[in-house]
Amino acid sequence: MKEIFKRHPRYAQAPQDFEALPDNLWIRCPRCQELLYSKEHEQALYVCSKCKYHASVSARERLAITLDEGSFSEHDAGMRSADPIGFRSSGESYADKLTKYTEQADANEAFLYGTGRIEGQDVVIGVIEFKFCGGTVGAATGEKLARAVELAVERRLPLVLVSGGGGMRMQEGIISLMQMAKTLAALDRLREESLPYISIMVDPCLGGTTASYAMMGDVNIAEPGAYIGFAGRRVIEQTMRQKLPQDAATAEFLLQHGMVDMVTSRAEIPSVLARLLKIYMAANPSRERHLVGQLA
Repeated sequence: MKEIFKRHPRYAQAPQDFEALPDNLWIRCPRCQELLYSKEHEQALYVCSKCKYHASVSARERLAITLDEGSFSEHDAGMRSADPIGFRSSGESYADKLTKYTEQADANEAFLYGTGRIEGQDVVIGVIEFKFCGGTVGAATGEKLARAVELAVERRLPLVLVSGGGGMRMQEGIISLMQMAKTLAALDRLREESLPYISIMVDPCLGGTTASYAMMGDVNIAEPGAYIGFAGRRVIEQTMRQKLPQDAATAEFLLQHGMVDMVTSRAEIPSVLARLLKIYMAANPSRERHLVGQLA
């Protein structure tokens, strides 16, 4: 009976040692502000369980999500940008900023590429690293993109590129703009060999990236809600002096207007890629001739 009338604390006791709790136990969704348990968010591939917002992931996380485990082999990992025009901003040189970007992104450049497998199928895959200067394309990035295409041609493999970022890198001036032509010329060689190129666009995909190689896939895929276009909403509205539709330049808007072929959730992308690759490679006569030549 004493236990029934005994006072009990109304709230759970807070831990005595707050330092024992990890700082990143919970994170807040930037779109709907839902509080998400970090472990569950990671298991959901960084997609919000409430609003399905696809949060940004690093290039290496993207590779881990997309490829068969342990299958990725990186190429040209040591290639990095130089400072071709001696650019300075706010008293800081571009060369110094490159050092900061490298430390921040744990990568030498804004693009990683190599070979891997998707459900057992060999591919050449490249991924933009947004943490490195906003995923912008400079001379080194453009060179690595072109080499990824050349590797696909050399090995007779399909090409998958995951594109995002802020377009061409202004700190390299006209040299960065030349990468648009360079990457398109490389993709022409891939098309001549009848090898498939599948482009995946993630949030955000802007500027010269969208205006060049990102939109040139045999199949163009976008993640849900991704902002894809040449310029940001504010710049367009100020130029046109009118408001854009609320969903303008989103992946769903582009799908509705025929600019992308499908909008696919992050978890489904590997299986979708696997099906597409099987269809394309089975119908590739040049690959069959190449294999016959090797057997002969």
